[in-house]
Amino acid sequence: MGRRYKAVAGSEAADLEAALAAVDADQLRGLIRDLLPQLDGRIRGLLVNNLVERAARAGSGWAPAGPGAAEVAAVAAFAAAAERRGYADPEEVDFHLRQGGAAFLNRRYGDARTIFQALLPPLNEGEIDLGQHELIGEVLSTDETDCTVQYLVAVYMTTEPEERARALMEAYSEVSGIGFVGEPLREMERVAVEPLPGLAEFLPRWRDVLEQYTAIGGLDWSPDLARWLREAVQRLEGVDGLARIARATGKADDLRAWCRSLLEAREWRAALRAFEEAASLVREEHRRGEFLDGAALAAQELGLDDQSARLEDGWRKAPSLIRLCRWLGSLPGPAEVRAAAAQALKACPRADARQASFLRVLAGDIRGAARLLAQAPGLGWSYPEHPGHLLFWAFERILAGDAAKDMRGWEGFHGDPGWWPGDAGEPQLATPSALEVLRLAGVAETADAETRALVLGAMRQAAEQRVAGVTGAKRRRTYGHAAELTAACAALDRSPAGARWLADLRARFSRYPALQSELAERLQ
Repeated sequence: MGRRYKAVAGSEAADLEAALAAVDADQLRGLIRDLLPQLDGRIRGLLVNNLVERAARAGSGWAPAGPGAAEVAAVAAFAAAAERRGYADPEEVDFHLRQGGAAFLNRRYGDARTIFQALLPPLNEGEIDLGQHELIGEVLSTDETDCTVQYLVAVYMTTEPEERARALMEAYSEVSGIGFVGEPLREMERVAVEPLPGLAEFLPRWRDVLEQYTAIGGLDWSPDLARWLREAVQRLEGVDGLARIARATGKADDLRAWCRSLLEAREWRAALRAFEEAASLVREEHRRGEFLDGAALAAQELGLDDQSARLEDGWRKAPSLIRLCRWLGSLPGPAEVRAAAAQALKACPRADARQASFLRVLAGDIRGAARLLAQAPGLGWSYPEHPGHLLFWAFERILAGDAAKDMRGWEGFHGDPGWWPGDAGEPQLATPSALEVLRLAGVAETADAETRALVLGAMRQAAEQRVAGVTGAKRRRTYGHAAELTAACAALDRSPAGARWLADLRARFSRYPALQSELAERLQ
């Protein structure tokens, strides 16, 4: 069911792209005019807001008219009355916030500041309730983060240059709970309709104010301010400024910012030194592996010949399946992989049955791995430590060879890759899949009938425990997974004994029609 849905959804997305390319601007305008009356208030507001903003930024010179003086005063009166009542209709608030946005797009920053200052602080403090459960974004069609940043720009534009930094900090303190502002300078430049004047003179004052605020309670006081300070320092001092902060604090976020700036600049030799130093400085022990990964990435890009040793060091200091696959996948051949797996098994965390079982398979201890699968609980398959997702399909591959249907279970079970590599498009550490490592190790179909029987028995026991677990806990969304395990076992043994096992299992759980339906679909 899931695979068919994904295929249909992919086809629809392709058709949509093709249709958008086929229609002209007039046809799109007509479509929008026809659809607007049919949309509910929130969706209609989102569409109108985005359309107006894009049109105002399109370079045509057009901007919304915006509110007049009387309308601006009416917004302030509305906010004061709502604050007295403690409640306002979200549609009315949406309308007034759009008025603030229209004034902003028209470069009437004083009016925009007045409107946002009347509405945002009492919304932030909960003095005006909109009927939301938690966040005001649940009931507004206006983007609350954009409103927050537009307010900050309006404060910037309407404040004397020498007072801008402190005024900006005070303004944000009034609205900080409404919209997340990760990097205020970048966000302000994003929403601004013209360049921010006097930015060069503003930056050192801004850095000084941020340092004063963070000094009050230390950098732990507010992660936002620590991030804002890094942004200001990077603009003023570059990479050296980020390095200064990182060395002073030893905190992972500061060290990441320093290393990332070098990664983005593709300065690999400097990045290698930074990653290595970061690994030695980071205070959080569990973060050390991230920077060792980064050092391995830099070494890879530099073409150094110690890559395997670096990847092994990263795994030993911060063991994870993805680091294990990177290390073993970098080795030259089956003998090296098997020997390394046998040694790694001694250092593998006892609680991580997934890595331990995989290492047993790679080292040739198929029976030991089968015992781990047979003992695994029926629930908890999504946990990184559970051996089932990886080991079950490894055994299917070993028993069925090329007859195995696909690479089910191998995708997505590396666990958290850590912070490196970063975004798509950036250089990536070579990361073979668990199946590729299995092939590199030369783990092939075993001809030992006794071992094959033991492995199949472990797979059947895992399938039975999975079925019992998900039905007992009434986890209907995972019935399909339990059925898939059962079908795989049935496909591996089509003998009369295998048919009896399947029939017995289906009979034992005949009271679960949803499970039976999933089984019927996968056993076709």
